[in-house]
Amino acid sequence: MEFKDKQSIYLQIADYICEQLLLGKWPPGERIPSVRDLASMLEVNPNTVMRTYDFLQNKEIIFNKRGIGYSSAENSSEKILAYRRERFLDSELPEFFRTLYLLNVSIEELQTRYNKFIAETYPVIN
Repeated sequence: MEFKDKQSIYLQIADYICEQLLLGKWPPGERIPSVRDLASMLEVNPNTVMRTYDFLQNKEIIFNKRGIGYSSAENSSEKILAYRRERFLDSELPEFFRTLYLLNVSIEELQTRYNKFIAETYPVIN
């Protein structure tokens, strides 16, 4: 995994885990890799993975079964979507709006490009 400088490593690992959960790699209720296994796989310190797991547990995306390990929550997909939406709206959208303003991109132009993107990327199957 290649880490970026803009975001804490533990949050980048959290994003990776969330992506794996959304893709169904670790289905709801099933075990996810242990702290040591994931640390080894991603070549990071186990303490960093532990911080990630604590973060995801606080967001109720994963839970710890004593003596068994961490598992994905039954409603992990809904929790992940809510967390990512909140993060996007609070952190990324203001920066996006700033860029739109600085570049003098109108909402109308943005709407046109968004509609084109959706039509080309997710065409409706008739």
